[in-house]
Amino acid sequence: MRAAFVNAVCGSGSTGKIVTGLLRSLRGAGDDGRVFFGIGKAQDIALEDTCRFGSTADYYLHNAVSRLTDHAGFYSTAATRRMIKAIEAYQPDLIHLHNLHGYYLNVEELFHFLSGCGKPVLWTLHDCWAFTGHCTHFSAAGCEQWKTGCRSCSQLSRYPKCLLRGDVERNYARKRSLFTSVPGLTLITPSVWLAGIVRQSFLGKLEIIPIPNGIDTERFCPVKSDVKERLGLTGKKMALGVASVWNERKGLQDLLRLSELLPDDWRLVLVGLTKQQQALFPKLVVTMERTSSQEALARLYSAADVFINPSYEETMGMTTAEALACGTPAVVYDRTAVPELVDESCGAIVPAGDVKALCAAITSISLDRKAARARGLRYAQSKQNEAHLRLYRRLVQASKNGLEAPL
Repeated sequence: MRAAFVNAVCGSGSTGKIVTGLLRSLRGAGDDGRVFFGIGKAQDIALEDTCRFGSTADYYLHNAVSRLTDHAGFYSTAATRRMIKAIEAYQPDLIHLHNLHGYYLNVEELFHFLSGCGKPVLWTLHDCWAFTGHCTHFSAAGCEQWKTGCRSCSQLSRYPKCLLRGDVERNYARKRSLFTSVPGLTLITPSVWLAGIVRQSFLGKLEIIPIPNGIDTERFCPVKSDVKERLGLTGKKMALGVASVWNERKGLQDLLRLSELLPDDWRLVLVGLTKQQQALFPKLVVTMERTSSQEALARLYSAADVFINPSYEETMGMTTAEALACGTPAVVYDRTAVPELVDESCGAIVPAGDVKALCAAITSISLDRKAARARGLRYAQSKQNEAHLRLYRRLVQASKNGLEAPL
């Protein structure tokens, strides 16, 4: 079996690592695969297993024009045609799509090809962009236009940013037409919550299968850590928050309020803040910029007494799963997909925005590292990748037999 993966990046960021992890699992099972990507350099993978079809100049042009027209995802025509030719030359048995937005791909060109390629096509939805007229997330904004048709958008200033009026109604109609045109398209979501949301959208009639994103539980595991000593927190309890980007939707303002409520025997440690954001916090709060080192993160997770995720919208919550796998209990908000990760054995769920309840849960948490580790192991990459491989084989076999794949 040969699988073609399509994603914005390869080996970097959460989706890039997911894709290369799937490819390694394929190889380990005696199958083959190739990653077709548009941005940056391939990482964590041999170059012969990849095809970068986009260019830096094309990315910036797509980005710039989209800010004026609100048509992100409908440029990069030449680059997309190069990718299609490369996929045809590779002759995969199956095509697995991941993030299609990111200023590198023309979804119109791609889906015209997919609708007639005769191959099983899967698409992992890492966010909600596929069924909205503009945004990637809408929960924090409280918008439900995506259910019936986007007409106006309060989030044009957010990614994918538009500086002018926007064209959300047309974007919605074009996506609906394109993304429902591929026979037998199978959707994968990283959470049950997102699967339920997708079923309420124009994609709801497609087959939707929740498979969580996998984490490397050999790297994310309880390890000896001198983090507290290095940070000057000896004798203190540590509440840790980690994000690649902190903003209001990730709970940044709530963390500012939390920093004023935590008792003296606790210290708040936040990873992923910009220099400007770090300046907002009191001196007793330990702040750091983003790190891509899994080893450094594992040491931080292992040193913490509790992990906190005050996000208002997540399609899964990978950092929470990583922290659990390192044996650290978690306190999360009761919004979107994150509560699926936590139960009473390994943490607590509190009402979103209730910072006093968040503080109370943090300071009363029971430190059961074995229970947290056991919960984190549910999201082992090997387990989730095997679920993908079983699905691949079933779809490919059904395609060869000229049948719809059995559930």
